[in-house]
Amino acid sequence: MRKFEDSLPLQLLRAREATMLFFRPLLHDNSLTEQQWRILRALYNYKELESKELANRCCILSPSLTGILKRLAQQGYIQRRKCNEDQRRALISLTDKAYDLFERLSPEVEARYAAFIDRYSEEKLEELMFMLKELSELEP
Repeated sequence: MRKFEDSLPLQLLRAREATMLFFRPLLHDNSLTEQQWRILRALYNYKELESKELANRCCILSPSLTGILKRLAQQGYIQRRKCNEDQRRALISLTDKAYDLFERLSPEVEARYAAFIDRYSEEKLEELMFMLKELSELEP
């Protein structure tokens, strides 16, 4: 068996933690969790999603998503509406307040990406992203 330190899941977790050190302070300063920011980014990109699709895209389990969406709604960042084709389905989208937050934070997020790239390099990041996407498509 591999040494504990050479465990792929452990190294991926450590890499995630190292990466989040660049972004977590900004999120914390704006009273956002990592999961909340992920949801806001997804909704900014896709405009409107059902909760199941949102959970999938954000890699958040559905039971956890329920509580996160409740808090985002309480903060005034998301809204829900019934789907015209099927009234049982609800579509989630951003409010104007969330768009304002996103526009305000985007330059700082990009600055933190730039700081990350300064330390890691654009080429390495591109290679890493390619490899991670390839890895995420593996099936057992």
